[in-house]
Amino acid sequence: MSVREDARSLHGDLVELRHALHTEPEIGLDLPRTQEKVLAALDGLGLEISTGDRLSSVTGVLRGDRPGPTVLLRGDMDALPVGERTGLDFASRAEDRMHACGHDLHTAMLVGAARLLSARRAELAGTVVLMFQPGEEGYDGAGHMIGEGVLEAAGERPVAAYALHVSSAMHRCGTFTTRRGPALAASDVLRVTVRGAGGHGSAPYRAKDPIPAACEMVTALQTFVTRSIDPFDPVVISVGTFHAGTICNVIPDEAHFEATVRSFSAGSHARVKDGAVRVCRDIASAHGLTADVEFVEQYPVTVNHDAEAEFLADVVAEVHGEERFQWAPRPVAGAEDFSRVLEEVPGAFAFLGACPPDRDFEQAPYNHSPLAVFDDSVLGDGAALHAELALRRLAAETA
Repeated sequence: MSVREDARSLHGDLVELRHALHTEPEIGLDLPRTQEKVLAALDGLGLEISTGDRLSSVTGVLRGDRPGPTVLLRGDMDALPVGERTGLDFASRAEDRMHACGHDLHTAMLVGAARLLSARRAELAGTVVLMFQPGEEGYDGAGHMIGEGVLEAAGERPVAAYALHVSSAMHRCGTFTTRRGPALAASDVLRVTVRGAGGHGSAPYRAKDPIPAACEMVTALQTFVTRSIDPFDPVVISVGTFHAGTICNVIPDEAHFEATVRSFSAGSHARVKDGAVRVCRDIASAHGLTADVEFVEQYPVTVNHDAEAEFLADVVAEVHGEERFQWAPRPVAGAEDFSRVLEEVPGAFAFLGACPPDRDFEQAPYNHSPLAVFDDSVLGDGAALHAELALRRLAAETA
């Protein structure tokens, strides 16, 4: 049977694993129950298994019977601090945690790929590293795994690396999308604490009120973006938290806000890093206040290598049909720590639509929503693509 046909035969097992992971989600770098389930699912496949020292990662090395280079496949495993409201019969049992970004599907698909590739060890011309990664959602799990040696797990660095990400909206179910060059944004955090002098709300002239200055910073940052950044090399600044004061008639000593900052090139990243800090500090100074401004760099831009993106597109067309692939017209403003891998290894990151077919994918709740739903039907297709990418990429290197 073909890889795709074999993947279909695994559907029941992959659904069972995905539902078990979804029911018991874990957050961050420490995912003991998730790790346990992955290790059990990989048992008996003849992989060289290692686990992380400082995080609950799992690395599987699958060596083919024929000599050749190494390819890496990544699946992230962590959930989000979101209370699920989908009403699914396998919904999260935790009130404050949910697989709202589909990482349970990623994990199950990579397990499926491991089974498909293990059964084809005789035709595998090289080695496949299976990277089961915790902490993608803001914990830099990829960076931690790279630091612990995942790129050297097979004894040599991979010649290519690939990752898939499901989406609960925006893409039709079963459709794969990717693009050449920048695929996702760089992600940074702007943290600002404006310091003044508290006082009575009836006499603001006797205090140094930090709240108006902080509010001015929030709006000035938006003006800074539209007036200082090339709209064809865009930047997004969104303030997600704002905290100040305890009661309406007391002027507080300080106000604090945090913003996420997204950019798509080294140039725009440098401009927003310098400019956002300057705007906040100068506004504070103009009000006779001080401001602690911290620009924390998180993930770099996820940049697909052109040749690898084109290779992935060709494999999708050959395995699943040309109608199942679309080139993405623009990058996504979300961020990914798989960018760490792509800074080190040529590769590509792609999306797979998983919106249930009976829903309008253009209007459905998107990833990170407590209502986000992902369809099980894509599990076999994702597993098959992972496996075919590895088989065909290694074959191309040894041809």
